[in-house]
Amino acid sequence: MKIRCVALLASFSLASFGSLAADFDGSKPLICATVEAHDCDSGMLCERSLPADIGAPQFLRVDFAKKVIVGARRATPIQFMDKLENQILLQGTELGFAWTIALDKEDGSMSATLVNRDEVFVLFGACTPM
Repeated sequence: MKIRCVALLASFSLASFGSLAADFDGSKPLICATVEAHDCDSGMLCERSLPADIGAPQFLRVDFAKKVIVGARRATPIQFMDKLENQILLQGTELGFAWTIALDKEDGSMSATLVNRDEVFVLFGACTPM
């Protein structure tokens, strides 16, 4: 009886994990929260701050079907998307910056960079399906 219960729980766990992993495969829209930011200038140490301190939105919506990232004030098109085994890479340009978002397909964690010739911003956060 105990073996059957353990086997049943294991199968539920694996089924849940499979559906969770599918949440971050690019098939569903996501909402992402930025939680940590770093502001980096050439020749200087990066300064750690909150995303709002550098003007980054607190929340971003990722719409894979429409190929757009939507923040509180503006939307920007996803110009390049690469779905790899463990991550999805998204890239585009906005307000004189090139940006990249790397989304972990297993847990929804994300890293983002915004770069121009003078400075680099690095953001960390997490996403969840909408």
